[in-house]
Amino acid sequence: MIEERLFKKGYRTIVGVDEAGRGALFGPVVASAVVMPFAGMCKVLSGSIGEIDDSKVLSPKKRKRLAGIILKEARFVGVGLATNFEIDQENIYWASLRAMKRAVQNLSVNPDILLIDGFHLKDVNCLQVRIPGGDSKSISIAAASIVAKVVRDKMMVLLDQVYEGYALGKNKGYGTKEHYRALRERGPTPLHRFSFNLEH
Repeated sequence: MIEERLFKKGYRTIVGVDEAGRGALFGPVVASAVVMPFAGMCKVLSGSIGEIDDSKVLSPKKRKRLAGIILKEARFVGVGLATNFEIDQENIYWASLRAMKRAVQNLSVNPDILLIDGFHLKDVNCLQVRIPGGDSKSISIAAASIVAKVVRDKMMVLLDQVYEGYALGKNKGYGTKEHYRALRERGPTPLHRFSFNLEH
């Protein structure tokens, strides 16, 4: 386990960082930074913590359940986002970095090291390790991916009640056939990403 090796080297506040919503047509990109307890990571094969995995391979029901466990068991959790306006202004890559940086800044602790799924954050004063595909290799990154996804999905369900007809509660703002049909019939909302291709 990556975290166990780092712990043996003296790192204590090991932060996993990941985001959700990069490919959506609607709403913000949401990031999370999570510090898992080392005791929990050592017991990774026993109990629910051992089920933590890349959020994309988990069912919505399991993601939600695991998010509750992570929020209860994690030492620290930070969440940050970048709005659709920032995405349109900066592009999704830089907006994703901004969301992740905000998530780290919203931790109530200074990290010893950041584990990030393939990104490097500018102007963050601690060691960073980029781990491509890290949400399937690091329990900390996987935990962050679950929290970010569950938080963003909850936002989409709430916004579905504000912007009716786009099925945001079902498609979570991604480019499904139903979503594109609603865009053709209703046009975009103020929370759509106008720098993305909204025609299909």
